[in-house]
Amino acid sequence: MTKAPALFIGHGSPMNTLERNGYTDAWRAMGRSLPRPRAILAISAHWYVGATAVTAMPRPRTIHDFYGFPQALFDFDYPAPGLPELADEVAEVVKPHWVGADQDQWGLDHGTWSVLAHIYPDADVPVVQLSINALKPLDYHLDLGARLAPLMDRGVMILSSGNVVHNLRLIDWQDPTGGADWARRFDDAVADLMTTAPEDILRLAEHPDYELAVPTPDHFIPLLYTAGLAAGAGSAQALLRGYAMGSLSMSCYGLGAGDVRLAAGEASEGPPSGIPPDQTNA
Repeated sequence: MTKAPALFIGHGSPMNTLERNGYTDAWRAMGRSLPRPRAILAISAHWYVGATAVTAMPRPRTIHDFYGFPQALFDFDYPAPGLPELADEVAEVVKPHWVGADQDQWGLDHGTWSVLAHIYPDADVPVVQLSINALKPLDYHLDLGARLAPLMDRGVMILSSGNVVHNLRLIDWQDPTGGADWARRFDDAVADLMTTAPEDILRLAEHPDYELAVPTPDHFIPLLYTAGLAAGAGSAQALLRGYAMGSLSMSCYGLGAGDVRLAAGEASEGPPSGIPPDQTNA
């Protein structure tokens, strides 16, 4: 079985689901370049709860965890099948950490399907979601990510989805494609560590711009899962860099992604539309 890659995707606005822009074109290029996985294990910023759990239903529902967007987004459905046996595999490989099996509560939220709508638009690859345990410290997530590595050898793509920089209170509507100086500094620091020393990623908590870039940890923590996996391999690739509205980073990283960086670079340049980003109730 072909070893599957691990990806961190800066997902930005839920409207990226319906938009064609430089970022979504890059995600589509990734899907064309990557080997088809047996399944996808997704870690989304938007399943941020007080427990570590994994979806274990055969048909996960499409969750519309936001408000204030056009009806077309609420009508969007991503009917990918689940894979209950993968939930058992996840629970086994991360021991001694405990992972609960979610039979009927969650599903696929927009942190997962807004990206997969472009990477695998036919929704024909099984998808399982792993929650982010909000009660655990950052080093727990880095370690949990590292423990997921055997799944890649079994053909499971590990897809983390969040944003390296995510500060909705400081959005600049007049700068749709730009990044504030503090956002760029922090994003550059992340890129340096991910591509040279991902095992040191937690040093970013001491970065002078950390509090601005990461006012809440939910969108940052998915990066730690990719960093944990990359630490075992030495480094990750920077697949895509970019900004939106001053205070969002759209950066993406990959592990075992081969030449996908070149494919992503061939995507058309251009920003997302000016649709408000990530108005969620999560």
